[in-house]
Amino acid sequence: MREIYITANDAGRRLDRFLRKYLSNASLSEIYKLIRKDVKVSGKRRDQSYILQEGDLLSLYVSDDVLGKLTGQAGKAAAADPRRRAGKTRKQFRIIYEDSNILVADKPYGLLTHGDSREKKNHLANQVKDYLISRGEFDPGAEKVFSPAPVNRLDRNTTGLVLFGKTSSALKGLNRMIREDLTDKFYMTVVHGILKEELVLTGDLVKDEENNRVRISRISAAETGADVAGSSNGIASAHHRNEDSSLPVLTEVTPLEVVDFGHGMKATLVRIRLVTGRSHQIRAHMAGIGHPVVGDSKYAGTRAGDAFRDQACRPENIRKLNEHLERTYGLSTQLLHAYRIHFAQERLPEDLAYLGGRSFTAPLPQTFTKILGRQSFE
Repeated sequence: MREIYITANDAGRRLDRFLRKYLSNASLSEIYKLIRKDVKVSGKRRDQSYILQEGDLLSLYVSDDVLGKLTGQAGKAAAADPRRRAGKTRKQFRIIYEDSNILVADKPYGLLTHGDSREKKNHLANQVKDYLISRGEFDPGAEKVFSPAPVNRLDRNTTGLVLFGKTSSALKGLNRMIREDLTDKFYMTVVHGILKEELVLTGDLVKDEENNRVRISRISAAETGADVAGSSNGIASAHHRNEDSSLPVLTEVTPLEVVDFGHGMKATLVRIRLVTGRSHQIRAHMAGIGHPVVGDSKYAGTRAGDAFRDQACRPENIRKLNEHLERTYGLSTQLLHAYRIHFAQERLPEDLAYLGGRSFTAPLPQTFTKILGRQSFE
């Protein structure tokens, strides 16, 4: 028999969902069979919809061998103690802000937010977890299914801010804030060609999973006045899919200054407000209007209407500038930095209400500042 004490971080979950995470190798039918026959909560039978409470004692009436198979830890006793993970990764991220509920990390270039098939250990999520274990702020041995986790994700070669929930309540609250558009996410990038007007870009995004890229159709680019944010009404909360399974996207673009590299190579430093946070949205949207992100070979070939093109955006000039940036500054991928996140003033979860109206900013990385010839831009 295995007894599991339900902590505050594991409380609030349905019994079946808790067991699906704890018994990661068990099928759904095995989970329901266990609930009917081999599970008690504080000495009582409960159905699968029972909401676990802090202080509950969950008893699993199965042998150690069966439990090992259901958890995927059969024959791995030494590895079963997650506390042995502490110090297994090298801390590469910078901490922008931290309190007892959240951690705001500055992710460097080249580091995955989550693991993938090629890199399962040394990624940002594990680095943050190991950091919290080393400080005694997270004890995975006491938390059976909860783990500190990020609520937003950046591509490997995109730098900047990633939000982590350090407790179950904070993680749920941050996810709700992302879902209900209670945060504003701003990026810095440099795009090919000259942009002069603020733009609101809309369109419909479809992801090509096999080639890890996206396509945005029905792109519209409307110029705006000073009130850029006001133009996003109606789509900012559109988290549904369209009838053709595409996803509505909205990107707000504010040009800051033209960067002249000489020999006809010109680009524009822009600030972007990511209203709908889809995979590769900024890169595909900017390429879709003929102003791809500098260094971004994946989307640089996207064709666009003549209304948004200039000489600097001709394919040969895009290629020339990208080659110059790689040769001079070592830039071999997209120059994109998640530099600021701002929390709404109201409607935040009660335990995160103190974040209302606050902003956190990640300094521009070195490659960015070298290309701009400055340390920062506000």
